[in-house]
Amino acid sequence: MSEKERTVRQHICFYGQVQGVGFRFRAAQMAEPLELTGWVRNVDDYVEMEVQGRESDIGRLLAKLQDSRWIVIDRYEASEMKPEKNERGFRVTW
Repeated sequence: MSEKERTVRQHICFYGQVQGVGFRFRAAQMAEPLELTGWVRNVDDYVEMEVQGRESDIGRLLAKLQDSRWIVIDRYEASEMKPEKNERGFRVTW
């Protein structure tokens, strides 16, 4: 496996018009076919996500979210985390 295709886990906070626009459910819908795992939730005035998978697929997820109707991401902050073993699925949490 090339370095670009390694499995990574990222913690991402999204700011902008990201609440009340279906962000969490769109993220979950988009993550599944990309075989990404993790979770997404609303926090105060931003959306928080932990997502795990190939770096290129996480990039695809971010691009799809930015191109989504109604969602306006002004900025996001991402940091890499240690991948979690045996995690399955991507879920919306409260």
